[in-house]
Amino acid sequence: MPGELLNALSISENAMEVEGPWREVFEGTGREGSGSADGQEVTPGLALSPPAPEAPPMRKSMPVSINHNRSKREETQATSLPSIPNPFPELCSPAHSPVLVGSPLGQSRPPSSGTHVVKVFGEDGRSRSLWVPAGATARDVCHMLVQTAHCADQESWALIELHPALGLERCLEDHETVVEVQATWPLEGDNKLIFRKNYAKYEFFKKPVLFFPEHMISDSADVTKGMTSSELIQNLLNSGSCPEIQGFLHVRELSRKPWKRVCFFLRRSGLYCSTKGSSKEPRHLQCVADLEDLNIYTVANSRKLYGAPSDFTFCIKPSKNRVRSRDMKLLCAENEQTRTCWTTAFRLFKYGKQLQCNYQLSQSTRKQEVTLRQGAKRCVSEASLVAMDFSGKAGGRVIENPREAQCAEQEEGQTWRKKTALRYSLPNSLPNSCQGFRNTSIHQTQPWFHGGVSRREAQALIEEQGLVDGMFLIRESQQHAQCFVLSLCYKLKTKHYLVIPCEDDGRKYYTMDDGVTLFIDLLQLVEFHQINRGILPVCLKHPCVRVAL
Repeated sequence: MPGELLNALSISENAMEVEGPWREVFEGTGREGSGSADGQEVTPGLALSPPAPEAPPMRKSMPVSINHNRSKREETQATSLPSIPNPFPELCSPAHSPVLVGSPLGQSRPPSSGTHVVKVFGEDGRSRSLWVPAGATARDVCHMLVQTAHCADQESWALIELHPALGLERCLEDHETVVEVQATWPLEGDNKLIFRKNYAKYEFFKKPVLFFPEHMISDSADVTKGMTSSELIQNLLNSGSCPEIQGFLHVRELSRKPWKRVCFFLRRSGLYCSTKGSSKEPRHLQCVADLEDLNIYTVANSRKLYGAPSDFTFCIKPSKNRVRSRDMKLLCAENEQTRTCWTTAFRLFKYGKQLQCNYQLSQSTRKQEVTLRQGAKRCVSEASLVAMDFSGKAGGRVIENPREAQCAEQEEGQTWRKKTALRYSLPNSLPNSCQGFRNTSIHQTQPWFHGGVSRREAQALIEEQGLVDGMFLIRESQQHAQCFVLSLCYKLKTKHYLVIPCEDDGRKYYTMDDGVTLFIDLLQLVEFHQINRGILPVCLKHPCVRVAL
């Protein structure tokens, strides 16, 4: 018995001297081993600790310092995780969401360091955030939004810079860099970009006389030598220049409340005001601003915000500084034509030939789209349709003459239109309730119909999208039940025409001229006036539309 005890003790002493990883095993299992000295079997490879009356005290855990310099192996494992793209980018905003559009998980920037986030609002108040390159222009962003929103056309879309608190608004030029424009905004403000139509962006190239009245052209301009004012303006626009503009404007400094009527002169060298009436002598001219470092904005609700004498207010401010009220110089015109003339001349003097290039590029892009659209239709028609004539007794024959085929197509279209009109106008074809639903559902799907907006809202919509001749919309009348109103822009003014429903032989029609011309629905009314003026001063050309992003 003593020998066995000595052998056990010697085994335990040898086990305590073991070093390396096996020592941890021995130390961890020696207290509660599977064998003991009381005749129990011992697992091979493990040693038992000597019996002790009390267990040794437990060691307290000590803080372990972590080395910040990780090994290359750890960094490789950390960065080798697969990126998780966001499957629903339109449901979150990169500026306020932990999930970034098009960026790997855990990164605060897109993969390319030269891209930025641009947040654009639609006219319905909803917004969309886009990753755009640092040098993306307003034209590029509009093209991206057209593709994203699936717009029916790509013509006359624009980005509008809006400052609601100050009431400022301007249309970005197609060549302006969007990121640089956003850099001039205050860090904490309600400034935003709006995506909408602007038909008047290049309208002055088409109708310069309407934008530059003869009485506003300065006497110092070369309106002599047998050249009329319209010819002069057209020649200057083609060369990327503009005639000198003169006229009286109401001016107000933000540090002063009263408005003062002053004569201004706009030249290539800058904006000047006369200190003595309308005198142009150099000693009476005072330089107000340099055009190269200015942006021009239209001011909304100027009567309430700034106490302006009229609603035709605009302002100029330094383009490189942040938008602040103390840097603004407010100017007020007497009518919309005068304000449009001043703002257009500012743009031409500042950008010059660049606006001419932008206009030519937009025109070429539009022509290419029309050509591609017509070519696609022609390919489909030529591949699948053949002009036939079934008027003879011997059966149908193929029409090979192109002119004859075109005439047959027009006649067939007119016949189809008469049949459709006759079917819609049958008194007993549908119940009264179904007829009312039919008449209302036809125009509700059209982009030019705006429901029950008020007269003031309709006028504001037309003004926002450019006061161009032929811009129109149709809305429900708020004063007359079951009637509609056609709001039409003509010569920078909005006119409203009442569309009245009437009955003839039990059939329901719409008319604007006391029943002289009848239309079975509003769609037929619009299609007719897109070709014929009728009682309107101009044909319907540009529908006032709203697009949701």
